[in-house]
Amino acid sequence: PFLYIYFILKFASGTSRNELMLWAFFFGLTIDIFADTPGMNAAATVLLAFLRPSLLRLFTPRDNLDSIIPSFKSMGITPFLKYTTASVFVHSLALLSIEFFSFTSIWLLLLRVISCTLLTLTCILAVEGIRR
Repeated sequence: PFLYIYFILKFASGTSRNELMLWAFFFGLTIDIFADTPGMNAAATVLLAFLRPSLLRLFTPRDNLDSIIPSFKSMGITPFLKYTTASVFVHSLALLSIEFFSFTSIWLLLLRVISCTLLTLTCILAVEGIRR
Protein backbone atom coordinates (compact mmCIF):
# COMPACT_ATOMS: atom_id res chain seq x y z
CA PRO A 1 0.00 0.00 0.00
CA PHE A 2 1.07 3.54 -0.76
CA LEU A 3 0.36 4.96 2.70
CA TYR A 4 2.88 7.79 2.23
CA ILE A 5 0.42 9.69 0.01
CA TYR A 6 -1.73 10.21 3.12
CA PHE A 7 0.65 13.03 4.05
CA ILE A 8 0.04 14.76 0.71
CA LEU A 9 -3.72 14.35 1.09
CA LYS A 10 -3.67 15.89 4.58
CA PHE A 11 -2.00 19.21 3.69
CA ALA A 12 -4.24 22.22 4.35
CA SER A 13 -6.34 23.28 1.38
CA GLY A 14 -4.72 26.72 1.47
CA THR A 15 -1.26 25.29 0.73
CA SER A 16 0.07 26.56 -2.58
CA ARG A 17 0.33 24.10 -5.45
CA ASN A 18 4.08 24.76 -5.82
CA GLU A 19 4.78 24.10 -2.15
CA LEU A 20 2.68 20.95 -2.27
CA MET A 21 4.49 19.70 -5.38
CA LEU A 22 7.85 20.34 -3.72
CA TRP A 23 6.87 18.35 -0.63
CA ALA A 24 5.45 15.61 -2.85
CA PHE A 25 8.70 15.42 -4.79
CA PHE A 26 10.71 14.97 -1.59
CA PHE A 27 8.31 12.33 -0.23
CA GLY A 28 8.39 10.45 -3.52
CA LEU A 29 12.16 10.78 -3.89
CA THR A 30 12.67 9.43 -0.38
CA ILE A 31 10.55 6.39 -1.22
CA ASP A 32 12.45 6.01 -4.51
CA ILE A 33 15.80 6.02 -2.73
CA PHE A 34 14.77 3.27 -0.32
CA ALA A 35 12.82 1.22 -2.89
CA ASP A 36 15.43 1.60 -5.65
CA THR A 37 12.83 2.87 -8.11
CA PRO A 38 14.41 5.72 -10.08
CA GLY A 39 11.92 8.57 -9.94
CA MET A 40 8.71 6.55 -10.29
CA ASN A 41 7.25 7.43 -6.90
CA ALA A 42 8.42 11.03 -7.22
CA ALA A 43 6.67 11.41 -10.58
CA ALA A 44 3.40 9.84 -9.40
CA THR A 45 3.39 11.82 -6.16
CA VAL A 46 4.08 15.13 -7.92
CA LEU A 47 1.21 14.37 -10.33
CA LEU A 48 -1.05 13.77 -7.34
CA ALA A 49 0.07 17.04 -5.74
CA PHE A 50 -0.58 18.89 -9.01
CA LEU A 51 -4.12 17.48 -9.28
CA ARG A 52 -4.96 17.68 -5.56
CA PRO A 53 -6.39 21.24 -5.51
CA SER A 54 -8.73 20.36 -8.38
CA LEU A 55 -9.79 17.13 -6.68
CA LEU A 56 -10.45 19.01 -3.44
CA ARG A 57 -12.60 21.60 -5.25
CA LEU A 58 -14.47 18.81 -7.01
CA PHE A 59 -15.41 16.90 -3.85
CA THR A 60 -15.58 19.59 -1.14
CA PRO A 61 -18.74 21.60 -0.51
CA ARG A 62 -18.29 25.21 -1.68
CA ASP A 63 -18.84 26.76 1.75
CA ASN A 64 -16.20 24.50 3.29
CA LEU A 65 -13.25 25.13 0.97
CA ASP A 66 -11.40 27.83 2.89
CA SER A 67 -8.27 26.60 4.65
CA ILE A 68 -9.33 23.16 5.83
CA ILE A 69 -7.27 20.08 6.54
CA PRO A 70 -9.09 17.27 4.72
CA SER A 71 -10.60 14.74 7.12
CA PHE A 72 -13.86 13.00 7.98
CA LYS A 73 -14.58 15.78 10.45
CA SER A 74 -13.85 18.80 8.24
CA MET A 75 -15.31 17.51 4.95
CA GLY A 76 -17.85 14.92 5.97
CA ILE A 77 -17.55 11.18 5.40
CA THR A 78 -18.83 10.96 1.80
CA PRO A 79 -16.84 13.89 0.32
CA PHE A 80 -13.68 12.75 2.10
CA LEU A 81 -14.15 9.19 0.87
CA LYS A 82 -14.66 10.40 -2.73
CA TYR A 83 -11.66 12.73 -2.54
CA THR A 84 -9.42 10.05 -1.06
CA THR A 85 -10.56 7.35 -3.50
CA ALA A 86 -10.01 9.56 -6.54
CA SER A 87 -6.61 10.70 -5.27
CA VAL A 88 -5.39 7.20 -4.47
CA PHE A 89 -6.65 5.92 -7.84
CA VAL A 90 -4.82 8.69 -9.74
CA HIS A 91 -1.59 8.00 -7.86
CA SER A 92 -1.84 4.22 -8.29
CA LEU A 93 -2.64 4.53 -11.99
CA ALA A 94 0.31 6.86 -12.58
CA LEU A 95 2.79 4.82 -10.56
CA LEU A 96 1.81 1.43 -11.93
CA SER A 97 1.63 2.73 -15.51
CA ILE A 98 5.19 3.97 -15.17
CA GLU A 99 6.21 0.65 -13.63
CA PHE A 100 4.56 -1.43 -16.38
CA PHE A 101 5.67 1.01 -19.13
CA SER A 102 3.47 -0.91 -21.54
CA PHE A 103 -0.22 -1.23 -22.23
CA THR A 104 0.02 -4.72 -23.74
CA SER A 105 -1.43 -6.30 -20.61
CA ILE A 106 -3.91 -3.56 -19.75
CA TRP A 107 -6.19 -5.91 -17.80
CA LEU A 108 -3.36 -6.90 -15.48
CA LEU A 109 -2.48 -3.22 -15.05
CA LEU A 110 -6.10 -2.32 -14.20
CA LEU A 111 -6.34 -5.24 -11.77
CA ARG A 112 -3.19 -4.08 -9.99
CA VAL A 113 -4.37 -0.45 -9.95
CA ILE A 114 -7.73 -1.41 -8.45
CA SER A 115 -6.22 -3.77 -5.87
CA CYS A 116 -3.55 -1.24 -4.84
CA THR A 117 -6.19 1.48 -4.66
CA LEU A 118 -8.42 -0.63 -2.40
CA LEU A 119 -5.55 -1.69 -0.14
CA THR A 120 -4.17 1.85 0.17
CA LEU A 121 -7.65 3.27 0.72
CA THR A 122 -8.30 0.74 3.49
CA CYS A 123 -5.05 1.71 5.23
CA ILE A 124 -5.75 5.44 4.90
CA LEU A 125 -9.28 5.05 6.25
CA ALA A 126 -7.96 2.98 9.16
CA VAL A 127 -5.45 5.70 10.03
CA GLU A 128 -8.14 8.37 9.63
CA GLY A 129 -10.48 6.37 11.88
CA ILE A 130 -7.80 6.07 14.55
CA ARG A 131 -7.06 9.81 14.39
CA ARG A 132 -10.73 10.67 14.84
